[in-house]
Amino acid sequence: YNDPIPQHDSLTISSKFVNEKRVINIWAPPNYKNSVDSFPVLYMPDGGIKEDFPHIANTLDKLQSETKIPPFILVGIENTYRGRDLTGFSEAEYDKQFCPVTDGAKNFRAFIAEELMPEINKQYRTTNIKGIIGESLAGLFVMETFLTKPNTFDFYIAMDPSLWWNNHFLAKNADSLLSEFPDQNLKLWFAGSSAEDISQFTKSVDKVLKTNAPAKLTWKYSDEPNEKLNTIFRATFEKALIWALTE
Repeated sequence: YNDPIPQHDSLTISSKFVNEKRVINIWAPPNYKNSVDSFPVLYMPDGGIKEDFPHIANTLDKLQSETKIPPFILVGIENTYRGRDLTGFSEAEYDKQFCPVTDGAKNFRAFIAEELMPEINKQYRTTNIKGIIGESLAGLFVMETFLTKPNTFDFYIAMDPSLWWNNHFLAKNADSLLSEFPDQNLKLWFAGSSAEDISQFTKSVDKVLKTNAPAKLTWKYSDEPNEKLNTIFRATFEKALIWALTE
């Protein structure tokens, strides 16, 4: 994909949680400079210039210019050890082939919440509304954050989350995790493609939500049997953003 690289800022943060320097890319909406308004923030793993950042930034720009969504600031986090940062603990032998080093999600989450967010709030005019978007392993991270630390963000978007991780622990335990939800307004949009090792678990989470969704959760499951793991992100994220940012 040759997406043009949009005008953006980059900064480097030394993180004590992930114990390394991290490159952050920030795209502000076109009306940012000429206004005094504050804007909500959308965070994204896989947010490097050679990753999904340009495509998401350009799409936000387009959707905003068509007034399909309100203006947002986009904050992309470039990967270093993707498998480590985006996965929680796993006792499944099967998982080792994909990620030899795992269980970094809690540190990565702490980095975002306790180091990155305060820095973005300091340097940019932000409201307190914030969301996260991700696919595949990043989608797993989005769903794990949603189910285990739901008050980290206000809205969550996950495409083809790797819910098979750790013997599909999150899907298996969705019911009990949802029963401990905070009493606050949250939104979740998630999608599953034809990938069998994913869709069976996104569908089972959908089923749990249908019977036991917390009172203040607004949610939508997008079943996408015509998409594959490598097409679902681009096929669905415009409608996901429009739903999450406007409904």
